[in-house]
Amino acid sequence: MLNRPGDVLLTTEGVEALPYTMAFNSIGPGLGFERVFLTYYPRIVSVLYRVVGDRTRAEELTNEVFWRAHRQWSSRAVNGNPGGWLYRTATNLGIDDLRLTARRKRYERIAGPDIRDEGASLTPLDGLLKKEKRIQVQAVLYSMKKWQAQILILRSSGLSYEELASALGMKRSSVGTMLARAEREFHKRYFRTHGPEE
Repeated sequence: MLNRPGDVLLTTEGVEALPYTMAFNSIGPGLGFERVFLTYYPRIVSVLYRVVGDRTRAEELTNEVFWRAHRQWSSRAVNGNPGGWLYRTATNLGIDDLRLTARRKRYERIAGPDIRDEGASLTPLDGLLKKEKRIQVQAVLYSMKKWQAQILILRSSGLSYEELASALGMKRSSVGTMLARAEREFHKRYFRTHGPEE
């Protein structure tokens, strides 16, 4: 994770200069990591927020995505397609985080109520219903194949078919079919688990 000695905390507010900047040929001559960071940071936070449902956690995961990109900056995988690499890494991290959270909650349930936070304040009904719906959607995404969850998350984040193809390493002509399959699978699993929506 981040916060190791010598790490640079990546945020959009007051971006610190990184120790060095390498050219990112696919974006343009002389444009480096800082430019890619400034361009993609808000987009990656948005994608991860849709996955994990917590702004703070989404920003932490985004920092991890950019830390990994910075460490692998010269690799062909990152250098050839920065947007695709960042989106793919972000959705992988987000889905892994969902799995980790589900596992932790399962262990907490088994351990009993003494571990859980008993002092949580009550929320308004709307907030509670929204949180419940988000948990249901996350559970369904967690149960799906990784590529299906990724394509749904990225599409709901506003990516075009071209951007989806780039991020997921597929042909643009296949995106519509793959997206339709993922949507059908999502609806099937959601209705089977939670019943029809009101």
